[in-house]
Amino acid sequence: MSDKHERIDVSTIKDPSFLKGLSYKQLDMLSEDIRKELLRAVSTYGGHLSSNLGDVEITIALHRSFDFSKDKLIFDVGHQSYAHKILTGRSLEHLNEPGHTQGFQKIAESPYDPYEAGHSSNSISAAEGFAIARDLKGEKFDVVAFIGDSSIVNGLAFEGLNDVSARGHKIIIILNDNEMSISKSVGGMGKFFRRISSAKGYNRLKRGYQNVLERNALGRKIYNLSYKIKSAVKRRLVPLNLFDNLGFTYMGPYDGHDIKKLEKALKRAKSASKSVVLHVKTIKGKGYPFAEKDTTGYWHGVTPFDLETGKPKKMYPDSISYSHFFADYTAEMMEKHQNAFLLVPATGRGSGLEKPFSMFKDRCIDVGIAEEHCLTLAGSLYLNGYHPIVSIYSTFLQRAYDELSHDCARLNANMTLLIDRAGLVGKNGDTHQGIYDVAYLKSIPHVTVTMASSKTVAAKLYEQSFEENKGVFCIRLSREHVGKDEEIEDLKLDYLSFLTLQEGSKELAVMGIGPAGRELYKLVANEKLDLTYIDPIYLYPIADEAVKGLLGYKNILIYDAYSTKEGFADSLSAKLMELGYKGNIIVKAVPSEFIASDSLVNQRSLGKLNPEEMLPLIKETLGK
Repeated sequence: MSDKHERIDVSTIKDPSFLKGLSYKQLDMLSEDIRKELLRAVSTYGGHLSSNLGDVEITIALHRSFDFSKDKLIFDVGHQSYAHKILTGRSLEHLNEPGHTQGFQKIAESPYDPYEAGHSSNSISAAEGFAIARDLKGEKFDVVAFIGDSSIVNGLAFEGLNDVSARGHKIIIILNDNEMSISKSVGGMGKFFRRISSAKGYNRLKRGYQNVLERNALGRKIYNLSYKIKSAVKRRLVPLNLFDNLGFTYMGPYDGHDIKKLEKALKRAKSASKSVVLHVKTIKGKGYPFAEKDTTGYWHGVTPFDLETGKPKKMYPDSISYSHFFADYTAEMMEKHQNAFLLVPATGRGSGLEKPFSMFKDRCIDVGIAEEHCLTLAGSLYLNGYHPIVSIYSTFLQRAYDELSHDCARLNANMTLLIDRAGLVGKNGDTHQGIYDVAYLKSIPHVTVTMASSKTVAAKLYEQSFEENKGVFCIRLSREHVGKDEEIEDLKLDYLSFLTLQEGSKELAVMGIGPAGRELYKLVANEKLDLTYIDPIYLYPIADEAVKGLLGYKNILIYDAYSTKEGFADSLSAKLMELGYKGNIIVKAVPSEFIASDSLVNQRSLGKLNPEEMLPLIKETLGK
């Protein structure tokens, strides 16, 4: 490029090879243009914003320092890979829509994506796998794990750090620090040792020194003694942090927006003889004032929004999401029950729980991305006289199956488990679907699984979860909205009894779950179809008395747009067979698949699960 100020049209990028020919001025301009494209795409289609705005320069520096057509770059979670996707020739047009660029790394999408994940903290373990395979095969390439400060506090990341430190398979870990303070070396001597320990000449000399001395017993003794002396001197002069103590070469912190300095640091990291932790500090949301000033996490992941005002393009003035309804009701329950204690694993903002967190600071804890810890902590609080309320996304709950079983249910802990984003979730795709929880929760004793279908049912279930001897009381709530003017009616819910909404002929009983089930009921009522319509509410356990009332029906249709058939549908079918049912069971549930990113309507259409798509089947069953 002859013009030092020539801009790059990001829409024309085919691969990262052009980066090495750019001046630092051009790289700064490219960073600005990538941010503009990120803002345009995410404001249009929705997606993860703040983290991607923050890691533009470090992503450019990585692609200038490595050749990721053969080297491996693994983004933790993968939601912070938008700049990487642009630099590897992928358009963000129609982001997260079928057949277009997805918001997470996807192996099938590009050779530049060697791994994929939607949950956090697994990048270090994955990187170690690539490094082990590389060394066993005698191949030559670098493996880089890019992990955020919030993700590294998860137990899985610590397990990976511990194992990598115990082996000789080198990886480079980029620690993207944008929110949390991590201890660092201070003083000139500390900087000196950091620099020399990662210098290419130093590491070449160290390897040669070790190879010569380890040829015989006396040499090995001399090497071990000199190593101990060097380590002792270093410990006296250089404050150590976690990574030093684990045996990594720790470098940093560096300004994550200074490409030139980052390249120098990455060059030293490449030449280091052992695994490296390169600590960079970035500004989350950089370049967009609303995101930069965000202290709640609102701009982490967003729906389409207006760039000028920052306001969502789709407003719902007459409705409220089930998440926010439960959040408001949580504040009421915590005011009513002084022993209620709210726990969330970094999902408080996503579930709208700011109100209870502001009202009851001493009884609310966000443990960060630590689902396993969250559930064990909840079980312990129960043993100490509290009633834990754990609010967690369905997709993240599966990470804490063991703790829920071993440390909560096994102790018969009375606690409320709010399972947010149950069912299909739209554009977050196959890693975030909340369709499997009923199937695995029903395998655990002392667990009740329910699904809210209206404000009234939601409120009654929440109150019921505080009753004695209910064990782990799970309330599943979808991402759908409910009318703000919908009143909470006087309804008596008998534990484990189904709620009959319409009594009709014995030709057909429809079991419709959740808000979609209620929508189907409205269509049935509007068509004046002669059938019995039931809202099961209690998905597990299923009581014999509740099922006995179904035995006289010729056909039973189980409509579950929120779970795979291995959940409620299989449980009810088994119970019907056990009690001698002779009729016909029709199951319409979510396909047992990893369902890709798409709109909720399109995802449900895979199994013809939209309420209006069920009417023809119902009419056919009734002979109409």
